Amino acid sequence: MSWTTPAELKAQVQKLWDRGILLSALTGGEEIFPRRLTLKGPDSRQLSDSFSEVRDWIARLSGPAKQYRIVWRSINHRILGINEIPAEIWIDSLDDALGLIGKRRAAEQFAALAALTCEHESELLPWLAKRPLRTLELAEEWHRLLAIVAWLQKHPRPGIYLRQIDLPGIHSKFIEGHRSVLGELFDLILPPEAIDTTATGSGGFCRRYGFRDKPLRVRFRILDSKLAILPTETDQDITLTQATFAKLEIAVDKVFITENEINFLAFPQIPQAMVIFGAGYGFENLSGVDWLHGRNIYYWGDIDTHGFAILNQLRGFFPHAASLLMDRPTLIEHQALWGVEPSPETGILTRLTTEESVIYDQLRKNELGGQLRLEQEKIGFNWLIEALERV
Repeated sequence: MSWTTPAELKAQVQKLWDRGILLSALTGGEEIFPRRLTLKGPDSRQLSDSFSEVRDWIARLSGPAKQYRIVWRSINHRILGINEIPAEIWIDSLDDALGLIGKRRAAEQFAALAALTCEHESELLPWLAKRPLRTLELAEEWHRLLAIVAWLQKHPRPGIYLRQIDLPGIHSKFIEGHRSVLGELFDLILPPEAIDTTATGSGGFCRRYGFRDKPLRVRFRILDSKLAILPTETDQDITLTQATFAKLEIAVDKVFITENEINFLAFPQIPQAMVIFGAGYGFENLSGVDWLHGRNIYYWGDIDTHGFAILNQLRGFFPHAASLLMDRPTLIEHQALWGVEPSPETGILTRLTTEESVIYDQLRKNELGGQLRLEQEKIGFNWLIEALERV
């Protein structure tokens, strides 16, 4: 029979817990008790045909361990006479609900966290009401999180590294590991002028709240010995911070960007040129380098959907960037070395040339074969040399 069981009643209350509704009531949330639960019982025919089962069902519902109130109704059956059967099930209080699902101790712990928060940072109570289960998960760390929030209130936009926060028992790895929740708490408690709203996500945490972040870096090689930056005869493989690189104004007229480290290291000498080691998606380390806008830029990536997506992204910063060895002749010449691209990009790319768009569409639509790709490191070195001569 599909009549409501005690376990199903308990499951209904468990859903309230899982949605955070029960704990939210402890922070002044919506009053939801007394609350009627869903109950499905026997109809008149079942009462006659399955009276023994009905009696057992009633006994299970009205057992001594119940934490709910039963509203009974009388049924005057033409054969069985007058019988009392459950008509409604009610949970009269939060305590009853917690007792039914065995969550009283957890609720006491949450209430203690709410009291601690109210005492020290009452502005965060709405967060607890919204994220009560997350609060419980953070119970052991909560006092440290409150200490960090209080510290930043006293030192808005401190201009230091996270490592320099001097709080007992708190280290930078703890802060970095809790950036998501700390960001939500900071946004609630800090004044608008202390938050850089243009910085988002975990990567923008430091900039958003005024901490110093690890500097972006640019790794490059000078391909013309006459333009060497360092007074040595060794290879000019140099890594600088973005800020320093942006001020160099290197006197090259050609800038190559490649994603493969060996290709970067093996890139041949070229007059008035340099090569930059790319990092896949993301060109933040180059976006603030104004002098690059006055240089010829050539991007060499894999001939696959993501390679063209990265090229498309680069042109968002440098619209004049050209592609290198990402053409149909290169693809066809190296057909024996084609591989498989695990998770192709399928979106529309608006910054490709007509020729590039044709290849990209053929790749994303599998017109040349299933998810094929040609990785840049598989292209013959002589093929590269010939392409550079044409450049």
